[in-house]
Amino acid sequence: MKRGKVKAKGGAIEWIHWQSGTAQLLPRLIASRTEGPLFLTERRAPDGTPSLDVCPTTGRARLSYRRAEEIFEESTRLLANPLARPEQWTDLQGWTLHRWRHSSLTHDAENGTSTPMLLARSRHASVRSLERYARPGVDAVARHVAAQDPAARRRYH
Repeated sequence: MKRGKVKAKGGAIEWIHWQSGTAQLLPRLIASRTEGPLFLTERRAPDGTPSLDVCPTTGRARLSYRRAEEIFEESTRLLANPLARPEQWTDLQGWTLHRWRHSSLTHDAENGTSTPMLLARSRHASVRSLERYARPGVDAVARHVAAQDPAARRRYH
């Protein structure tokens, strides 16, 4: 199954869905854990850490978004800069989790995903919050105009 229940802000239960690549990687990430945070720190949680932020199996703490962002950015530096020379590597910037999320939603919008589906995928409550993502690029607008061209439809259909 490519979905799972998560506890959202305020304790609400929500469903998240993922694609095949993620479904193949998740078993390695979660090992035999069935509850607790998904992404964990390397060390045990310090005393006083809220129980929801501690894995009951390993005793390790939930990885903070800030630290996850640092790890992701560092890990993607060479991917984001494939033409960089080794002497430039220390000054490179990788991708950010936020930018990655923007990119996914922007591609979905460019491919014609409906507004209600974009809201559900992004877990946003307001259409206004989607404005920053739904900004199709030049090529997406060109494909849309070509697809709507009555003369082109008559020619090819």
